[in-house]
Amino acid sequence: MAEFLTQGVFSLNNPAFLKGFAAVAGTKEGEGALGSHFDRIVEDSHFGRKTWEQAESQFQLEAVRIAAQKACVTADDIDVICSGDLINQCIGSTYGLRELGVPFLGIYGACSTMAEGLAIASLLLDGGGFNTAAAVTSSHFSTAERQFRAPLSYGGQRTPTSQWTATAAGAAILGEGGNCAITGGCIGKIADMGISDITNMGSAMAPAAADTIFRYLSATSTSPSDYDRIITGDLGLVGSRLLLEIMDKQGIDLSAVHCDCGVMLYDIDAQDVHCGGSGCGCSASVLCGYFLPEMAEGKFNRLLFIATGALMSPMSLQQGESIPSVAHLVEIRRFQ
Repeated sequence: MAEFLTQGVFSLNNPAFLKGFAAVAGTKEGEGALGSHFDRIVEDSHFGRKTWEQAESQFQLEAVRIAAQKACVTADDIDVICSGDLINQCIGSTYGLRELGVPFLGIYGACSTMAEGLAIASLLLDGGGFNTAAAVTSSHFSTAERQFRAPLSYGGQRTPTSQWTATAAGAAILGEGGNCAITGGCIGKIADMGISDITNMGSAMAPAAADTIFRYLSATSTSPSDYDRIITGDLGLVGSRLLLEIMDKQGIDLSAVHCDCGVMLYDIDAQDVHCGGSGCGCSASVLCGYFLPEMAEGKFNRLLFIATGALMSPMSLQQGESIPSVAHLVEIRRFQ
């Protein structure tokens, strides 16, 4: 059984191996810095469906199918799937995965959903009640813009601090097999610094990421130098700088090992995404498309993956509420 080191921080006695993983991305993401690492690039933003929401569901389903194929499992072999997205009621997940017939845990952590799903899945496996689990999430630029911002046809200007919602999905199959495994994690606490600017979510999420990282390093008596990379997603350029400043004030220098999925996903200078990428699919696709394959090949041995989420809704913003945020963490190690 998992050992809880302190509030929200756990260590797994039975590491949850990542036996298959996949990333599916849209055209803009395929043209970015990591385009060659994705399992599939979908050029049609509708993915052959009638609506963008249906397309996002298809992104999730495709990511799970590819990950399962890599893991040499079928839907019948998966005991539980943990999934969520940004669309109201998480319909991207439910409509996309319903045909699989797999026991389903719908989760919501906004852009932190992938780390949340991995943490839940690994704890379920460690408890011994499940043999195989899956974690998946997605986002779609057009579904997010339709829900949270002005209609695309309005042609409103994007502020310098804004980020581009990724059209992408990432999926991981956990169980026995493979050489990379989740060995521990940290459940994030809600942080709210009073920021209400929806176009500056990096600043809203950075304090949550800092708190989660600090708590995990303290509980495990480790330092940044113990890890090959400390990966956040998706703070973007502004949020990443703020994270380093917050941690530096606590006497922790992350600069040598920190990287952010929102910064990595696109060519920021050439693709006009302002501060970088965002959305559930951003960190999920970067983790499953780039970091896990690189780790499996021996290029990384120890990673911290911290996905960050802004927990607002269109209604809360219309009512003038601030943006609460959360960041969940999992540690991933390579076993020889």
